[in-house]
Amino acid sequence: MNLKLVKASKEYRTQITEMLDEWYASGEKIIPYAIRRLDHHDFEYYCANLEVKDTSSGLVPDSTFFCLDEDRDIMVGAVNIRHYLNEALLQSGGHIGDGVRPSERKKGIATQMIGLALQECKNLGIDRVLMVCDKDNVGSAKSIMKNGGVLENEVVVEGCVEQRYWIALG
Repeated sequence: MNLKLVKASKEYRTQITEMLDEWYASGEKIIPYAIRRLDHHDFEYYCANLEVKDTSSGLVPDSTFFCLDEDRDIMVGAVNIRHYLNEALLQSGGHIGDGVRPSERKKGIATQMIGLALQECKNLGIDRVLMVCDKDNVGSAKSIMKNGGVLENEVVVEGCVEQRYWIALG
């Protein structure tokens, strides 16, 4: 499997739309939030506004990437990288939000995708990355730990136990 992270663009409209349509049809909550925040059917607007650039509302700048399986020419997931942490992200959210489309799970994609996202974090000058997942999401926890994640603690957020993992880069 030959995976790479790409930015949303007209070139990938079909692949992104197919992935998001499958995800919405599954009825599951799409993660990362960044890729469901806007209506992807207005694709030009979607691409132009996918990433947070204006921080006046309290949001932090971010970078959103889609994960392309080059061998099959399909999008298999996405990652959203927050460039720094505010108080809310420090407690719940972390630097990287990631998700794998329903039909592509349990194939090792998340582990590879997180590895690629960590390289992007290095490029942004982030040397210590926080990743958070629900305690009952064993697959996510394994993918984080395979990328060097060390469990710091567990916190309860809106009735859900979340695990906080730190990954040292470099």
